[in-house]
Amino acid sequence: MTQASNKPYHVVAIGNAIVDVLSFSDDAFIVGENMKKGTMCLIDEDRAEALYNKMGPSTEVSGGSAANTLAGLSSLGARTAFIGKVFKDQLGKIFRHDLQAVGVEFSTPPAETGRSTARCLILVTPDGQRTMNTFIGACNELYENDIDAGLIANAQIVYGEGYMWDMDCTKQAMKTAFKLAKENGAKVAFTLSDVFCVQRSREEFLSMIEHDVDILFCNEAEVRALYPEDDFPAILDKLQGKCEIVAVTTGDRGSVILTKDGRRTHVDAVPVHEVIDTTGAGDLYAAGFLYGYTHGMNIRECGRLGSACASDIITHLGARAQRPLTRLLVA
Repeated sequence: MTQASNKPYHVVAIGNAIVDVLSFSDDAFIVGENMKKGTMCLIDEDRAEALYNKMGPSTEVSGGSAANTLAGLSSLGARTAFIGKVFKDQLGKIFRHDLQAVGVEFSTPPAETGRSTARCLILVTPDGQRTMNTFIGACNELYENDIDAGLIANAQIVYGEGYMWDMDCTKQAMKTAFKLAKENGAKVAFTLSDVFCVQRSREEFLSMIEHDVDILFCNEAEVRALYPEDDFPAILDKLQGKCEIVAVTTGDRGSVILTKDGRRTHVDAVPVHEVIDTTGAGDLYAAGFLYGYTHGMNIRECGRLGSACASDIITHLGARAQRPLTRLLVA
């Protein structure tokens, strides 16, 4: 069963505060720059500057996985708040403005020393695949004392992203948030984020899934990296029962939702006329699903709303909705 609650916030998320720089590209450029198409890699500031100078015309829009999910939730009508770190610079102001403008509370103080605000250089190829190059910047300046205990206590769900699992300080900050969530009766939701995140933190993720996470979001490639020795049906068998809910997205084949009581629900993808950019598809699936969960929808309805939000976002450039997602609630 899903839940409805009177807590002030439906979802509070901890994540990387990143400004996305999106540009259309071709496969030759991806190969020429030694990128692995369709994945995300971390880069330093020098590489970020060099790559930006080679990219074609670009569009800047605030991003970050968990922040995208919150923006989607807010567009659906949910009450949300974000915990993350920007630098006191122009990109940091852009990120804060964009998130607050869509109705997400964001009160984490900016860093005044250290690295600049994070950016993700995203190359979108004609097939809609996105190849991401991320300078993590000020995101790594998020510490345990940045976790607002009051926000966590007032959340129905506390949501975290696997992208933050590289630095000890950000990892500890998220662990603290999850501990506070449990102490205050909130559910813990987590996304594996990317194959490289799983490969770098596989054992820790497996332990978290077993002991800390109530709602897990992942795609087929990520769970294959989580259990590299098994085929997909065997992986689903292993994941079944690990968490209250595991939602595995499988591209145009939709999603499979596993519940602790042994149910396995397949939800079809919502077809689109043309895929422009897959950036944020997983983030928006989580947004739709979590909206449904926090508003008393059943599991199939949660999955259907997640699929509808994911399909909406891939029809245009960028991972923020261009029209209110509330229209999907009555579709």
